[in-house]
Amino acid sequence: MTALETLPDADGRPELVVLRAIKLGDLLVAVPALRALRRAFPDHRITLATTAWLAPVVELVPAVDVHLAQHGLDHPIAVPAGTVDIAVNLHGAGPESSDLIAALQPRRVIGHADPTHGYEGPEWRSDVHERDRWADLLTWHGVPADADDVSLARPVAPPVVADAAVVHVGAFHGARHWPTDRFADVVRGLRDRGADVVLTGGADDVVRARAVADSAGLAPGAVLAGSLELQDFAGVVAAARVVVTVDTGAAHLATAYGVPSVVLFGPAPPEAWGPPASGPHIVLTDASVRRGDVFAEDPDPAILAVGADDVLAAVDRLGVLAVTAQATDR
Repeated sequence: MTALETLPDADGRPELVVLRAIKLGDLLVAVPALRALRRAFPDHRITLATTAWLAPVVELVPAVDVHLAQHGLDHPIAVPAGTVDIAVNLHGAGPESSDLIAALQPRRVIGHADPTHGYEGPEWRSDVHERDRWADLLTWHGVPADADDVSLARPVAPPVVADAAVVHVGAFHGARHWPTDRFADVVRGLRDRGADVVLTGGADDVVRARAVADSAGLAPGAVLAGSLELQDFAGVVAAARVVVTVDTGAAHLATAYGVPSVVLFGPAPPEAWGPPASGPHIVLTDASVRRGDVFAEDPDPAILAVGADDVLAAVDRLGVLAVTAQATDR
């Protein structure tokens, strides 16, 4: 699916437009809401206005018919006013997103309470998980949604690597960066347990990934950071034995595919962004020292409180790797 700059010509179906213009993890926590919309409005054409670079993952959300590029909230949604039957605000409840929705002049709006534009809805809450927030919003509007309905389609192409332990070393902000020497200790421990290990991350994470690989004695070919297209990355996570990651898109992909994961949380609370408690996932953090500045350049104390031994113990509790007495050959 390509992210289009303008909405295609009408195809006879009523138009349903959803606004959710943020990053990968933000898109994935909205998947239960998107799936609920598809069930409730099977005859509508569903357009998702979200970040252009997310197109490969939007393609894995069968609920979406059209991906419309939306680069933040500083420009209108490229849909002619008055042509939208239903507009859904899954972005927020502030004036920026509300004004964009109102400008569409839809017949019906699904969103939080918006007295400025006269739209009804629930009040915004800060003490709720993001998946629950959007599922509850739809349910309030008479569209039943299950916050645990997180599954994505698997990429058609075979995974670049399968049955590996995926260690994701990247994050957008330094507040979520876990020290590379601890990642290296985890890699060594995973290999001691018989796992093939690959390192993933974005283009900005290549240096960190190479530092981890050098310290842990991994071959250069195990460094996939910066080399995977987004759908290939999803395929690697979907085919993994276990995923070790900080709180980022990799964690949400592991949730979507039901892959066992260990997720390290720093500034963001897992109560708002963590994996479902019912899944094969373990969260590690120390809320008592959390600073909570998600845009800080240095790691949050809550993530620094987690050691490599804590991560490896969590992997052992998941029971996905065999614990051996001696290290495997490197």
